Amino acid sequence: MTNNDRTAGGLTANWPEVRSGPLMAGGILIGIGAVVAMAGAAVAGTHVIAATRAWMRELETPPDQLARLRWEQAKSAVAAGATTWREHPNAKARLVRASHA
Repeated sequence: MTNNDRTAGGLTANWPEVRSGPLMAGGILIGIGAVVAMAGAAVAGTHVIAATRAWMRELETPPDQLARLRWEQAKSAVAAGATTWREHPNAKARLVRASHA
């Protein structure tokens, strides 16, 4: 038993002594800082959303209509490219493998 008591006592003696007061004060300050940071993010986020909405109202073409227009343009370009690729004279040429006799 004396060996276990010495080992257990020796390990606890090597740990630093920590006072709870400064640790509690630090934790409280970290918590207060987190609350202030979240409030700042909420204020900034609200402003960015309001500014984005105002900017969108000033646009001549709303973003959803512009996206539809671009999508239709892209589909037309793909269809034209595919038709050109299929109807090109080189597309009708077939490769023939040489037979090894």
